[in-house]
Amino acid sequence: QVQLVESGGRSVLAGDSLRLSCTVSGRTFSTSVLGWFRRSPGNEREFITAISRGDGGSRIYVDSVKDRFTISRNNANNTMYLQMTNLKPEDTAVYYCAATRKTSLATRNQDYDYWGQGTQVTVSS
Repeated sequence: QVQLVESGGRSVLAGDSLRLSCTVSGRTFSTSVLGWFRRSPGNEREFITAISRGDGGSRIYVDSVKDRFTISRNNANNTMYLQMTNLKPEDTAVYYCAATRKTSLATRNQDYDYWGQGTQVTVSS
């Protein structure tokens, strides 16, 4: 059984930085394409970023977080990270990590097979 567990979400002030973690079990971590999504109040869950299998050499970001958020992975401890800087109130959302059986980077909700339970990030101005 594949399990993804997010952690690190909390309330911060605008301009602050925060790092989210996602630990994956039950699946060979290094062979999985991984992604982060978020859902803000009243909106659908949206794609933020994804990282390729293996050494994570390929990454893709949605424009709204490019240059502020960085996705990374550590295959030694089966953990993926989302480093967020210069946070804005509009970044307030529940953040989800996800894994897919696809072998290439994926950006759609339906591309992902496994999901975490989500972690809340609240950014106050």
